[in-house]
Amino acid sequence: MATAEMITAEENALAIATKGFVIPAKPEILINLENLLAGDEVNVADVAKLISSDVGLSSLILKTINSPFYGMSASIGDIRQAVMLLGIQVIKAVMTGALLRQSYVQKSCISMERFWDTAGDIANSMNFISHLLKERVVIDNLYTLGLFCDCGIPAFAIRYPDYREVLIEANSGDELLVDLENRKYHSNHAIVGYYLANAWGLPKEVCHVILNHHDVHFLDKITGSADQYYYAALKLSENIINKNRRFQEITEWSVCKFRVYDLLGITESDALDLEEDIMDHLTH
Repeated sequence: MATAEMITAEENALAIATKGFVIPAKPEILINLENLLAGDEVNVADVAKLISSDVGLSSLILKTINSPFYGMSASIGDIRQAVMLLGIQVIKAVMTGALLRQSYVQKSCISMERFWDTAGDIANSMNFISHLLKERVVIDNLYTLGLFCDCGIPAFAIRYPDYREVLIEANSGDELLVDLENRKYHSNHAIVGYYLANAWGLPKEVCHVILNHHDVHFLDKITGSADQYYYAALKLSENIINKNRRFQEITEWSVCKFRVYDLLGITESDALDLEEDIMDHLTH
């Protein structure tokens, strides 16, 4: 059992590991939305008015929910309509992701557009396979986890001009990106991502998976906890996108894939069918 001293020591270690990085503050509009949702009665009109006050944000949200993954029979033209059709929690998840994308505006050594496109693909894939999780997780958190899992990478790309070479090395070899980062920078994007997610008030299970999403031993002992189901869904989604965008499996896949299948209740053949369906949605 963790003591108060152990928790404080861990927090101090995380603070040291993230020192010097650009960690975007939680956006005011997200704080305002959460305050609205904390009231006794949630007024859809008030929620829509708040979100619509930011034109750029509204545009990003509408672009996201009009993609094939949301299965709308007709295009959604305004935020109020979106909230009515999809629900406040879905719109909040999409909004949080859009705000994250807007938060990193500094010069970096990587293509941020490509990074966010990949993050969006993973998030949409997480949504697509949500039926596999049934009552085991909060479904609305899947999209958020997909977008935020690598949110520490932009912070590294902003701080270190040579970070692109580290990414290339990770993509071309068998060593985990976090191990390369730890050796070169004495920190890693999972720690920085956890720190950001925690600062933005993301659910603790999501934060925990972000911190551990490159831990190849995370599923060694199946406990049936929610974070293991989140992890399994994330690994499946990451691998599908990586195979089709970078033409290779993620580094952890050979270690964890059969445990992922077991947790999600699917076979390797089922996974290939899901991959085909997901990529069909992404390319149309």
